Amino acid sequence: MNRIRLFCLPFAGGSKYSYRDLQAHAPDFIEFVVLEYPGRGARISENLKDDLQILVDDVLSQIICKLGEQPYAIYGHSMGGLIAYLVVRELVAKGYPYPQHLFLSGIGGPSAAFREDKKRHLLDRGALIEEIKGFQGSGKDFFESEELINYYEPILRADFTASENYSHETSIRLPIQVTVVTGTEEDLTKEEISAWDKESAFNVAYKRLPGGHFFIFKYAHEMVQMFSRVLHERVLV
Repeated sequence: MNRIRLFCLPFAGGSKYSYRDLQAHAPDFIEFVVLEYPGRGARISENLKDDLQILVDDVLSQIICKLGEQPYAIYGHSMGGLIAYLVVRELVAKGYPYPQHLFLSGIGGPSAAFREDKKRHLLDRGALIEEIKGFQGSGKDFFESEELINYYEPILRADFTASENYSHETSIRLPIQVTVVTGTEEDLTKEEISAWDKESAFNVAYKRLPGGHFFIFKYAHEMVQMFSRVLHERVLV
């Protein structure tokens, strides 16, 4: 069976190591390629970027360098989902080969107005930490480690600044099929989620899984099953 490459874009505060739980469930025909943003993980020596367009350009250059004969798809969670969408817009506009599918999770459509109560990059340290606790994506050890908090706080602030200052500009509908997965306990309204309908020329496929913002880790097997089913049916058969 031919292989397909799945480019994965991390969430705010994430790195190329963030999707290890998903990678552990990957079938042989899917090659997970988790990309890295500047200033963390394998690129810790670089300066953090708090401008979304700079992050989009960075990811775009990483993907273009890896394009070839092999088909590919793109996946992003939360901030990674927004970057994934914008990268696909750039790929289409610049005439590069389209991804076979765009998978998004933990994020509403980009045309939905960003709520003022989500300006996390403006919170003081204590309030920011409490906000992160609400995501239920970090264990108790994280919040008890001053060293870990000191390391991640500037990364999170840069990522939140980039994503929360995004201003949507209407573009053509993507000629690509899109799947959106959200958690049943996420702070997202039905209207925010369904706003993805405006971004694809095809009917958007929606799926919900139990849990909060980081439901993807509790349901890593189910997420990878979804990737496998869609990519097998639409690309490889």
